Amino acid sequence: MTRRTGTGKGYYMISAVSTKYDIHPQTLRLYEREGLLAPSRTEGNTRLYSDEDLQRLETILALTRELGVNLAGVEIILNMRQKMERMQSEVNEFMAYVKTELARGLGDWEQRLNTALVPAGDKDAGKDAGL
Repeated sequence: MTRRTGTGKGYYMISAVSTKYDIHPQTLRLYEREGLLAPSRTEGNTRLYSDEDLQRLETILALTRELGVNLAGVEIILNMRQKMERMQSEVNEFMAYVKTELARGLGDWEQRLNTALVPAGDKDAGKDAGL
């Protein structure tokens, strides 16, 4: 659990979050116990919710309020989303690597072709070789 001092921009106390989202503070504490939210804490152990925590809370509330998903389902969905984001990041890294390698490979092929070709204007080059 991350500990931070102060309440810098983008951090909200539990009372502000519960009011903003019309949710009881005990429900926020339950989400934390269930591992769905992980707010940081001050030195005095006060929960501080970041903008990322609020985005995650909005997802949780949409799943539970609008779609009727229970907390076990919410946990599975959030874990799957995290895995998908990680996999997408890996695919993006792989695609960047492939593009780099292809660009380098094309450069190598261009260099090989340029050294292997006889210039078009040199008609006598073939005669000297007996062709």
